[in-house]
Amino acid sequence: MPTTIRKVSYAYVTAASKPGEAARILEALRDANVNLLAFSGFPQGRNRAQLDVVTDDLNGLKAVARDRKWKLSRIKRAFLVQGMDQVGAAVAPLATTSAANINVIAADAIAAGEGRFAMIFWVESRNYTRAAKLLDAA
Repeated sequence: MPTTIRKVSYAYVTAASKPGEAARILEALRDANVNLLAFSGFPQGRNRAQLDVVTDDLNGLKAVARDRKWKLSRIKRAFLVQGMDQVGAAVAPLATTSAANINVIAADAIAAGEGRFAMIFWVESRNYTRAAKLLDAA
């Protein structure tokens, strides 16, 4: 399995930071058959959480948000890396952006089992197009 890098779009929902909120949001997306490519949640202040929803179905995400009265952020962009899990799997795309003096502002990576690896990372919007070209992102 070769490593692939693709451009992805996402939006985030801000929710109460309490038990069950992420599950409630994910269940609503599942029930609407919205396919997730990635999901990341983290604190946003004391009582709130930011839940990034990366999907190839932005219209579906927007429809669920509208029905559930969620306030979505504007659409944002990131890169999704998928490939073989091996020592140093995350290095190549980060080294490529670094060599071009493009700062990676956030990244999450995980071994997905059965020898698979995935990483999502973000660069500043002003550098996104240049990074996409350097990374040969689809």
